[in-house]
Amino acid sequence: MKPKKQQIILGIDPGLAITGYAFVKESNPQLTVIDYGTILTSAKLDFSIRLAQIHQDLTFLIKKFKPNVIIVENLYFAKNVKTALQVGQARGVILLTAILHKLPLYEFTPLQIKQAICGYGQADKCQVQKMVKNILKLKEIPKPDDAADALAIAITYTQAQNFLKKTSQKT
Repeated sequence: MKPKKQQIILGIDPGLAITGYAFVKESNPQLTVIDYGTILTSAKLDFSIRLAQIHQDLTFLIKKFKPNVIIVENLYFAKNVKTALQVGQARGVILLTAILHKLPLYEFTPLQIKQAICGYGQADKCQVQKMVKNILKLKEIPKPDDAADALAIAITYTQAQNFLKKTSQKT
């Protein structure tokens, strides 16, 4: 029997003002939280400086925790065009940072994340956060919301990988 591979997964909930991040170690089937939090940028700074700060902080975290893979939430909203464009640009910086570090990159939509975590694509934020707490065996719901979302994103990747392993073994 092969030894089970360990990997460190970096989940990212992109944003310009607040980018949530979470590092989760997977030792099949065990998931362990290494660290989670947020990268904050001030609205008082020039837009380009805020993007650079996201890149610098993310680079620091990647060097510190050495993830094997990065998972990013895909954008889905367009109610506020200005906000969507800014988040899209922040997301572009995050994707570029992953590429510069030669890390595999995967993306999931909010619908996919809700389905993976709760089994229901229309689950609300509270339901997702409670399931994240339960799946990771945490004492309380992770805060802030952006960090909890990043944990959900990392879990989604592990769920998807496990599903693919199971289905490929059956063929």
